[in-house]
Amino acid sequence: MAETTSQLDCILSALEQAECLEGMQRAAEALREHYCINHLVYHWVESKGDQYGCGTYSQEWQQKYIEENYLRIDPVVIGCYQRFHPVDWKRLDWSSRAAREFSKVAAGFGVGNQGFSVPVRGPNGQFAMFTVNHSCDDGTWADFTDKNRSHLILIAHYFNEKALDLEPGRKPEQKQALSPRETDAMTLLAIGYSRAQVANTLSISEHTLRVYIESARFKLGAVNTTHAVARAISRGLIVV
Repeated sequence: MAETTSQLDCILSALEQAECLEGMQRAAEALREHYCINHLVYHWVESKGDQYGCGTYSQEWQQKYIEENYLRIDPVVIGCYQRFHPVDWKRLDWSSRAAREFSKVAAGFGVGNQGFSVPVRGPNGQFAMFTVNHSCDDGTWADFTDKNRSHLILIAHYFNEKALDLEPGRKPEQKQALSPRETDAMTLLAIGYSRAQVANTLSISEHTLRVYIESARFKLGAVNTTHAVARAISRGLIVV
């Protein structure tokens, strides 16, 4: 497990340091190999409406998708646009004739029968979607997503941060400083303390700790505590 975690950390570090779309593409390919899955894809629409992406779907499928304008009927895109939380593809609406036909065509181009997608929203109307895709039975896929769910959500936001960094003409976000107590809380969480241990160390109640964590999460624009800790570290706001 330590070796696996170290490998993932190296891939995410390379992603953070990427200076172009090719760097994101290399990270996508490395993550696919790391998780031993068929495909991993990140697609986003920037504030001006231009679309970009990186991932491991075949060029033929990408071209077919664009030519047929599948964006308008793809249950994954439609479902993610209506949600803020990650979703397993089996929970989406595939009941229409168009959706079923789309699924058959996608399978013919190597798209697996299982998928897990994370919708991501950014500034100025930016919308993105991170997806892992594989061919296997429902039980195997459920085990995979249960085991890796938190990491996959975190990775989705790593990709989105890098996409925003690379967006042409984008002004850097103003970074809000964390308060001393928020910094202490994030630091202790980062080194593995439980919430109860953090509260005890700081001599505060768990309710007060929750307030500090939520405040830090808001300042960092994070979707959850794990994401907040990762952003605090990457921005140099805490050191562990």
